[in-house]
Amino acid sequence: MRASTDPLVPTAERYRAFAEVEARGMSACYEAWAAGVAADPATVALIDQLPAVKRQPNLVFSAARLHGASVGEYPEFAAWLREHWTDVAATCLTHATQTNEPGRCAVLLPALAALAGPLALIEVGASAGLCLHPDRYSYRYRLADGSERMLHPFDGPSPVVLDCDVTGPVPLPERMPEIVWRAGIDLHPLDVSSETDVAWLDALIWPEHDDRRARLGAAVAVARREPAPIVSGDLGEQIEALVARAPAGATVVVFHTAVLAYLNEADRNRFAEQMTRLPVRWLSNEGQSVVPGVLERLAEVPALLDHMPASAFILALDGEPIALTQPHGRSLHWLAPWDECHNRRFNRTLLL
Repeated sequence: MRASTDPLVPTAERYRAFAEVEARGMSACYEAWAAGVAADPATVALIDQLPAVKRQPNLVFSAARLHGASVGEYPEFAAWLREHWTDVAATCLTHATQTNEPGRCAVLLPALAALAGPLALIEVGASAGLCLHPDRYSYRYRLADGSERMLHPFDGPSPVVLDCDVTGPVPLPERMPEIVWRAGIDLHPLDVSSETDVAWLDALIWPEHDDRRARLGAAVAVARREPAPIVSGDLGEQIEALVARAPAGATVVVFHTAVLAYLNEADRNRFAEQMTRLPVRWLSNEGQSVVPGVLERLAEVPALLDHMPASAFILALDGEPIALTQPHGRSLHWLAPWDECHNRRFNRTLLL
């Protein structure tokens, strides 16, 4: 679990970790706000009025922006937060961090397309389900040699174009995977047809990320044409029943991105055990120490760890690392040829 999401970590430390690891290089505004909170006992005391699970920086900052907090320096934000705390706290208590970044599909798609189809997709922590439509977006993959590869849905170019820089032996697909069924699970599903829910998704986008904000609107329009059903409930309690509903003859792929960090260690271990027991392929895209065993397997290559950005996610198939990714899907570094990635559930030798 990341320190910023760990309810057992003191609030000041959570915000300091968010500033130094998660926001650095991603959002100058959030880095400044989080560093400011970490050094400001008065604001920490304000945030500590919330239950520990609701004190996470991403939630507090998103709730503040939903209520009109302006991008700027920390002292102005701290003053604004004190004045509007009642509204911000109420939103924190009734909402959760449910970032639904369709750009993450760009790092998931090569693995999905390389699996034997047709596919039945199940996303845990699906939010509004925008990542359940990877076959309905267009992709622009930028290779290390400066060339580009475009991929479009079967029915032509999509209004959503996802850009991704790729390195390593990425198995870039020639065509979209055949997806015959899709569904999700979320504790509190968001409705793409609800302007209120879409406004919350917008508030969850970090201040400087205007490209993500524009992409969100386009992806919502795509999802509204054929929304994926999302089951309300705990992922550990609902997953087995949802797997059983998938159509016969399809390869069931359970996937998630930036979700398991919000579970405690026991629940993460329990979910990982479920994935090994169920007749599914398991595709995870999470922070480095989140999925049980993944970082340890990657540590077999110390030189890779030495150069891995602290903010990088690890893409893993069936619990085995196959790629490093940028958290919002902007870059993908593949670790090994696909044949090795595909077979690693049976042979855990990592060859780079």
